Amino acid sequence: MSEAVLYEMRGPVAWVTINRPEARNALSRQVREGLFEAVHRFNADVDAKVLVLTGSGERAFCAGGDLKEMADSSLTVPPIDFVPQFGRNIEIEKPTIAAVNGVAYAGGFMLAQNCDLCVAAENARFAVTEAKVGRGSPWAAPLSWLVAPRVAMEILLTGDPIEAARAYQLGLVNKVVPLGQLASATQELAMRIAENAPLSVLAAKRTVRLMSEAALTDAFVQAERIWEPVYLSEDAQEGPAAFRDKRPPVWKGR
Repeated sequence: MSEAVLYEMRGPVAWVTINRPEARNALSRQVREGLFEAVHRFNADVDAKVLVLTGSGERAFCAGGDLKEMADSSLTVPPIDFVPQFGRNIEIEKPTIAAVNGVAYAGGFMLAQNCDLCVAAENARFAVTEAKVGRGSPWAAPLSWLVAPRVAMEILLTGDPIEAARAYQLGLVNKVVPLGQLASATQELAMRIAENAPLSVLAAKRTVRLMSEAALTDAFVQAERIWEPVYLSEDAQEGPAAFRDKRPPVWKGR
């Protein structure tokens, strides 16, 4: 990995850290390439069960695109693979968590939005600031699935930041903690997921996304297909057996 993006395993949890604190962890070319590399590494590692994405320092998770770099290159329409968009231009089947330490603006908002879960420090701020700098946010298309349409309108039209407490009220954030507890609280959440039956976790993630992509009747049909292999797995027998025998389950992922 490059120095712009750090990759560290903490047990079964892969911590991916944007490491440009002097630039508020803005998405330079090195950062963008490093994030793609980190996701490929995570996807290939069978021992990595959960990915946590965060930023270095206390001021910023990610302040968005590197505007100086954009100005120098006269960037117009970014290509689809300009920056990793989980679930759009790069798939991650396993769970992802954003650990937001400070501002998550523009492209930083996108990264937090596209993670499955989000834990925010009390000093975290969220904003889609593109309207203030004349840029675009097509990646915000899922926002009105995550929050009420009028809230999405407010976020996109004003470009104004919202504090962590309000983001929690709106459902953008799962938990708000003091900055000093962000890493431990996120790791604890990741470990609770990693300890669960892996096939069930993967199927659950796919099921949640169904309602954003399919009508209810079709979603039920697809959900049955997603979960049938889980029911037929060895782990589906191991769970009840472990409960019966009063012992921890031993998951095999098959």
